[in-house]
Amino acid sequence: MAAILTIIYLLASITFIIGLKMLAHPSRARRGNLIAAAGMAVAIAGTIFLYRDGAGNGLQNYTWIFSGLIIGGIAGVVAARSVKMTAMPEMVSLFNGMGGACAALISVVEFDHLVDSLQTLPGLTVIDAAFQTDLRQRLLIIIAGLVIGSISFAGSLVAWAKLSGKIRDFIFRGQHTFNIILLGVIFCMAVFLIVRLPPGGIELFYLILGLSLLYGIFFVLPIGGADMPVVISLLNSFTGIAAACGGFLYNNKAMLTGGILVGAAGTLLTILMCKAMNRSLLNVLVGAFGNSHKSVGESRERGIYKEIALSDAAMVMNYAQKIIIVPGYGLAVAQAQHTCHELEKLLETRGVQVTYAIHPVAGRMPGHMNVLLAEADVSYDKLQEMEQANDEFSSTDVVLVLGANDVVNPAAKNDPSSPIYGMPVLNVELAKTVIVNKRSMKPGYAGIENELFFQPGTSMLFGDAREVLQELIGEIKEL
Repeated sequence: MAAILTIIYLLASITFIIGLKMLAHPSRARRGNLIAAAGMAVAIAGTIFLYRDGAGNGLQNYTWIFSGLIIGGIAGVVAARSVKMTAMPEMVSLFNGMGGACAALISVVEFDHLVDSLQTLPGLTVIDAAFQTDLRQRLLIIIAGLVIGSISFAGSLVAWAKLSGKIRDFIFRGQHTFNIILLGVIFCMAVFLIVRLPPGGIELFYLILGLSLLYGIFFVLPIGGADMPVVISLLNSFTGIAAACGGFLYNNKAMLTGGILVGAAGTLLTILMCKAMNRSLLNVLVGAFGNSHKSVGESRERGIYKEIALSDAAMVMNYAQKIIIVPGYGLAVAQAQHTCHELEKLLETRGVQVTYAIHPVAGRMPGHMNVLLAEADVSYDKLQEMEQANDEFSSTDVVLVLGANDVVNPAAKNDPSSPIYGMPVLNVELAKTVIVNKRSMKPGYAGIENELFFQPGTSMLFGDAREVLQELIGEIKEL
């Protein structure tokens, strides 16, 4: 049985790696996700039916196990099928938080088992040093899973609440110092507990749990909304590391491999997100430009913006040779991705070349725009990454910006006083004509005014993205 289970874990680990590799390209991402999910299903089934402990006993409490699987499976399917694309970042944060909670609960259960097992042993003073070393190593893994999982759980819930608009950014004077002190206290208490060893220190263990949850809350609260993609990636890596701790505890190869892959992938994605904003991770966590915003009325005068009529916008786009569409969160809010794809197909029948420019941190989570357009069956070949798109703007007739704001703001290049100065952006202003669709002149999620709106080649087209695109389609058909 043990040999068969080892082979199953090995195959499951291979599917995780293959699935993660396939996620690197949108055309293979769905299939890769299914392959990895199938591997996990096989690993779970193998653990339930084939696992045996040292005494040859298998798992017990099958009623609880299958009840959890059924309830969790139904809840996951219902949530995934019913969630709107605008709420996808919130769902990702919430599901990630559940993973962190599971890892923390594993540590709680294993600590209780550890304490119970030590109650029957003689005093630790007569236990050999090798046993104490093994005990401390196990306790270290338990506490690491507890702290990291708790931080991921609490932080993900705060991220979910902020993304869904239930709470606002919150910061007080000295908050970062408070967070550092709180983290130091958790570390010192963990070291003391490991050195002291159970069965004493049970209250200290649960105090570490409470302080870790508190730190997770205050860790995410001050971070600005514009930095949410980075935070989601970072918390995702936390959950992976916490899951890997569970793999160490149970000597479960599939759990360990899955946790390491998630942790590594989340860490690399976090680094890429920071690179896309030309900021360090420390600057994101401490600086949070989303909090240091200025309103339109407080900013210095940029000039006068001009509007464009729907009929004129339709005329310009109909007779263009090359159009690049820049999607943003406003497109997701309006659920306009299908209408956008319809406009794309209509323009192509008129001989217009249409592509999409995707900024790495557009939207509220990594890859948000890719997921949005994939739902509308937009061809993956039409999606251009930032570097590729920036080479194309100078030869583009029309750029249609749909709900994007901060990722097309020239202030990132031109204004050293801007909080986003140095952040790589899409150089849409190089195109002959820029048409920006927004609901109003309010600043974007980062709270920063966009000087693109006041440039001579830019025209504003106000209104809900889906309604505007539908009217544009009607106007173009009449030409």
